[in-house]
Amino acid sequence: MLVFDQVDYHYRRGHPVLRQLSFEIHQGKFISIIGGNGSGKSTLAKLMNGLLQPREGQVKLDHLNTLKHEDLGRIRELVGLVFQNPDDQFITTSVLDEVVFGLENLRVPRDEMAHRVNEALKAVHMEDYVEAMPHQLSGGQKQRVAFAAVVAMDPSILIVDEATSMLDPQGRRDILDVMHALHRQGMTIIHITHHMEEILSSDRVLLLSNGEMAFDGTPSALFSNVSIAEHQLALPFAVRLHQALGLNAPLCADWKETITSLWSMS
Repeated sequence: MLVFDQVDYHYRRGHPVLRQLSFEIHQGKFISIIGGNGSGKSTLAKLMNGLLQPREGQVKLDHLNTLKHEDLGRIRELVGLVFQNPDDQFITTSVLDEVVFGLENLRVPRDEMAHRVNEALKAVHMEDYVEAMPHQLSGGQKQRVAFAAVVAMDPSILIVDEATSMLDPQGRRDILDVMHALHRQGMTIIHITHHMEEILSSDRVLLLSNGEMAFDGTPSALFSNVSIAEHQLALPFAVRLHQALGLNAPLCADWKETITSLWSMS
């Protein structure tokens, strides 16, 4: 369980980024975090795996606490983070070395390392690119490698911070497929995004506004009860269609699924 207990954070005193955040995230869930620009989403992600420590309150992962220096190494093993720009994560000259790097830091035995690397690259369909240079790959391929490097470290929780924002629609779908495949295998996914279509299949949505929790609930409850335009966000096509037609059919994450759902009702 990941726990935020009355967490405040500021980069400059008197200018709070996050205020009095308290919530819990249980193992095996798919959580989406949304909010307008400057709402505190990326700061929240960095607090989750100890890259930042709260100014007030606590962030805990079971018995571990990000305020305890001796716990930080283990927390960062258990809570993986994929950034918006994969180039920010690359430090080697081949896909293979990129995935191996973190495992070497963890001192994973060679036999286990080889298995983890192979499985991680297969999970993101990049096993044929082991000798490629990461910086020469397409945007979607770069994100796949960034995912593989984190997944190989076998985290319990994977935080994905706006990782689809720089991709074309097909690249976004590919990365979402990877995330949902990892979730089906039991990994907790925390997906930070401004693409509302991507949250429809989430178990739960957290909406940040000016550093505070403005909503915590299911996607359907969000779109039924919150005016997301006030938070610099736009309704996804499926929701607009349901509202325009006055439908009671369940929301679907993909427009094709929406059409199939409508057809089955006719």
